[in-house]
Amino acid sequence: MKALRSVELFSGAGGLALGLHQGGFRHEALYEWNASAVETLQYNKAMGYPAFRACNISRADVREIDFTKHKGVDLVAGGPPCQPFSMGGKARGMKDTRDMFPQAIRAVAEIQPKAFVFENVRGLLRPAFSNYVEFIRLQLEFPDFAVTTNASWDVNLARMQRHKEAVGKESGGLRYRVHIHQANAADFGVPQQRHRVFFVGFRSDVESNWFFPTPTHSRANLTVSQRTGGEFWTDTGLSSEGLSFPRFSTKASGNGIRRWVSLHEAIKDLPSAGQSPAEGFSNHVLQAGAKAYPGHTGSPLHLPSKALKAGDHGVPGGENMIAYPDGAVRYLTVRESARVQTFPDDYKFLGSWTESMRQLGNAVPVELARVVSASVAKALRSDFRKKAFEFSGSGAEISI
Repeated sequence: MKALRSVELFSGAGGLALGLHQGGFRHEALYEWNASAVETLQYNKAMGYPAFRACNISRADVREIDFTKHKGVDLVAGGPPCQPFSMGGKARGMKDTRDMFPQAIRAVAEIQPKAFVFENVRGLLRPAFSNYVEFIRLQLEFPDFAVTTNASWDVNLARMQRHKEAVGKESGGLRYRVHIHQANAADFGVPQQRHRVFFVGFRSDVESNWFFPTPTHSRANLTVSQRTGGEFWTDTGLSSEGLSFPRFSTKASGNGIRRWVSLHEAIKDLPSAGQSPAEGFSNHVLQAGAKAYPGHTGSPLHLPSKALKAGDHGVPGGENMIAYPDGAVRYLTVRESARVQTFPDDYKFLGSWTESMRQLGNAVPVELARVVSASVAKALRSDFRKKAFEFSGSGAEISI
């Protein structure tokens, strides 16, 4: 079967790109503006990283890219800058000039892929942004619909709603079935409580019964293993002394669902971090100066990490700390943060500590990206097989 080809916008340090490759896609091009993130991507490509082997990595402003040169690829993916919608940012939304969803939509319109995957922060789903989310969804459903540039987005929303009513279930030109799902990375084995929103779409001529992947891990199972029988404490060697757990009834999830993965389990086999690089592990150097303050209290070892942050308000790394039972805190090293984001240990981050932590705080967890993209790849391959069967029955030939 032929390889599924992809193009990615806003690639950052490569979390989504690595997950897409693991999920079955082969990158044709990656586009990113941040210089340090591009250096990270290009370094790992030079080191022979499989995900980037046949991929063109460009430092570019996506507003200046002609995406028609990629027409015919199977997937367009990316994480448009989330600051306009992040609950940790200023939440200016559609009034923020960093809103790059219009460029993601333009890429879909020009490339016309069989599918797309875009991810963002859950703050996008706040009530204040509900109308704009609907505007995004309709633009993704009808990406070649001509938006009037001299009218406000809400006027264009009304125009698009009327257009959808007019075409009904007809194709209406280039059209996609759009799914919007919120997911917690911890529910998929990532040692981090990171909530992301996914926009997944399939072109109208692609036959698929796609659904968002079913969680494989649960908080309930972690709580049960910590509160009864001591299984978690025996497995990890941690102590439950001084910790309290919910008194409400918690039943373990069945059907093979595993417990959330704790921060301790993610980093326990790394050597102790010091001021000098650890042998055999890149980016594993202790950064001094960690302090707890309201809103930045660190993550306890017996739970998945809190969501890593890219840093703002003069606090690079922000919440990216370990909180010990005795009240002490320390920063996670870049390598520990990479473990939390499920990057492989042989993947190196370039740039200062501040820039490396910014790259990680902006990244999509590799494992979450793999799970989602693998489900999309499965749906596309199913469509290929169905069409191949139909063509073979008609005596025609199709290459898959």
